[in-house]
Amino acid sequence: MAKKKQELTFPQKLAKLYRAGVQGSKMVSTSSNGWESLESIEKRIERVIGIANNKERNVTDMLFFVMYDIESNKVRQQVSKYLLKMGCFRIQRSIFLADLSPEKYEQIRSDLTEVQAFYENEDSILVVPVSTDLLKSMRIIGKTIDVDIIMRTKNTLFF
Repeated sequence: MAKKKQELTFPQKLAKLYRAGVQGSKMVSTSSNGWESLESIEKRIERVIGIANNKERNVTDMLFFVMYDIESNKVRQQVSKYLLKMGCFRIQRSIFLADLSPEKYEQIRSDLTEVQAFYENEDSILVVPVSTDLLKSMRIIGKTIDVDIIMRTKNTLFF
């Protein structure tokens, strides 16, 4: 009888990559980073605002950002795949937003902490809880997008 191969956890997969010699790798990845399929900024903002305004949102869920600056292409790609798999939504290339249970938040935070400990590097990963009020007060710099129109908060007077 063949033994079923036990699936590795995310930190175990990254530890395996580290042992295989990823440390210090500056190799350019030829595979997709997922950026090509990044929605337009307008759609991403609508999605963020939709999360903040969702009246049926589970009150125990947590909103949080995950942001990273990771040097190794391979590690960065694995982290982004992991975050997407865990239910996070990509806002920018290295910024994700999540609306998940406190348990998922803790698992993501714990896994990323463990992964970061494998490498001697200058990388940084931030996991930042945020309230819906703060999310609603978001402002965009650099793109001409009217967030008030997306949020439908502009007041119009008719005479």
